[in-house]
Amino acid sequence: MLRKLAKWTGIVLGTLVLLLLAGYFLIARSIAQRIDKTYSFTNETLTIPNDSATVSRGEHLAVIKGCTDCHGTNLSGKIMIEDDALGRLSSSNLTKGKGGLPADYSTTDWVRALRHGVSRAGKPLLFMPSHETTMLSEQDMAAVIAYCHRIPSVDHELPANKIGPVVNVMAYLDKMPLLSVEKIDHNRSMVAKVDTVEGVAMGKYLAVSCSGCHQPTFKGGEPAAPGFPPSADLTRTGNVGKWTQAQFIATLRTGKTPSGHQLNNEYMPWKMTAQYDQKELASLYQYFRSLK
Repeated sequence: MLRKLAKWTGIVLGTLVLLLLAGYFLIARSIAQRIDKTYSFTNETLTIPNDSATVSRGEHLAVIKGCTDCHGTNLSGKIMIEDDALGRLSSSNLTKGKGGLPADYSTTDWVRALRHGVSRAGKPLLFMPSHETTMLSEQDMAAVIAYCHRIPSVDHELPANKIGPVVNVMAYLDKMPLLSVEKIDHNRSMVAKVDTVEGVAMGKYLAVSCSGCHQPTFKGGEPAAPGFPPSADLTRTGNVGKWTQAQFIATLRTGKTPSGHQLNNEYMPWKMTAQYDQKELASLYQYFRSLK
């Protein structure tokens, strides 16, 4: 009797393992096909000013939008993830040095990446938050490109990306923004410029960068990535909504909440938000306070 039970238990477990492996194989193949898909969009270009004010604005945006967090302070790229379960994620070298962008990388190529989330060959860019950068105004997108045109070349060759099983499954379940090209309204037109007066309108424009972790509703909840804590509710109904504007700004500048809790920069990039100016932080607070 025990032998028969053990035999059938082994058969059932073996069958379950085979089903799981078959399911994962289908998931991995689906993700691989989506990564290999070629997209075609109408070529767009922008007039790129070269004045110091525009370049300075572009540098500021590169910091507060997380470009330097992912690609390094000199934008030469880095290995962001190296893990058996997650795989390897190398951010691109955005300079014209060895291992970086080709010498003929054009403004149209930049717009294609920032607006549509694809390479110049039309292939999806992995983990590139183009679903956020596509929301930039023409003026700000031109400023980012102007800054990137001015950065010094750095020789830095990086290993290719390698998608691990956890990322495959999370991306398949739409729990991880692997392919931003699939999340973008590609027919949306860019606005020429945005409101620069402190207030809700400016806060709404800036808050796009917060939506990836805190959800489009800014109600938070689900962790932004495996191993991360749940993201905070930033609206007036959440704990953050009970803070004063001064407390909100102090938290985003120091990483320390009004209760004295020190935020982990890996989970909440307060070292990045510390680079926002006073008007930008005040506008974010006012926008989040306007949400129920």
